[in-house]
Amino acid sequence: MKIEGRNAVCELLKTDKTVDKLLLQKGAEGSLGRIFAMARERNIRVQFADERMLARESETGRHQGVIAFVSDYTYADLADLFEGEKGSRFVIVCDGIEDVHNLGSILRVAECAGACGVVIPKNKSAQVTGAVVRISEGAANHVKVARVPGVNYAIDKLKEEGFWVYGLEADGENIYACDLTGDLALVVGGEDGGLSALTRKKCDKVLSLPLRGEVNSLNASVALGIAAYEALRQRG
Repeated sequence: MKIEGRNAVCELLKTDKTVDKLLLQKGAEGSLGRIFAMARERNIRVQFADERMLARESETGRHQGVIAFVSDYTYADLADLFEGEKGSRFVIVCDGIEDVHNLGSILRVAECAGACGVVIPKNKSAQVTGAVVRISEGAANHVKVARVPGVNYAIDKLKEEGFWVYGLEADGENIYACDLTGDLALVVGGEDGGLSALTRKKCDKVLSLPLRGEVNSLNASVALGIAAYEALRQRG
C-alpha cells in the first residue's frame, strides 16, 4: 500500500508501523526535510526521486513530494474497540459508506474526537486504502478500524457490551435533546440511502440534526462530525 502526502506520511512515521521505504523528492526542504530526518531516525530506507518518478508512482496525483510504501492496512478486532473505561467508551459505525473521501473524513473526525475506533463492514463499503489514509490526513494511522461481517452483527455485539446505539438520520429525534453520555455508538449511513432498514430498527434511537435550509440533508462525514462533537461536549 502507498501512503501519499506530507501530513499522512508524517503521522505514519510517528507510529510503530513498518515502512518498507520512502520515495522522497530530491532536494527535500522544510516539512519534507523533517520527514527525511524522521525516516533516518527510524532507519527507514529513503530513495530520492524527481517529479516524473513520483508522478508515475502516485496513485492519487497528490503526493506532495513523498510516498511511503507499507504493508496492507491491519484491521483491529471488534473487541479491541471495547477497551477503555466502561461508561466513557465511544465508537463510530459506518453503514454503507462507499465514498473514500467520506471514510477518510470520518476517520479524521473519530481520531480528533477521541473515539475508541470505527467499524466498517467487509462488503458494500469503502475500505482503508492509501487514498483513505491520505484523505484522513494521517488520522487512519492512529485510530482503530474494525472490519466486520456486517453492521448489524457489530450492533448486536455493541449492545451486549453495554453500548447505547444511536443512528443518524434526517427524520430522527433532535440530537441536542438526547443524552449522549455513557458508552455510545453512533451509526452513520451511506451517502445515498442512509441507514438500512434493519440497521435503523436495531438502533436504540434515531437522532437528527436540525436543518434550517432548503437542502434536506448533510454530507455523511459532516453530519457525523457535528454529532461526534456534540457527544464530546456532553461528555466533558
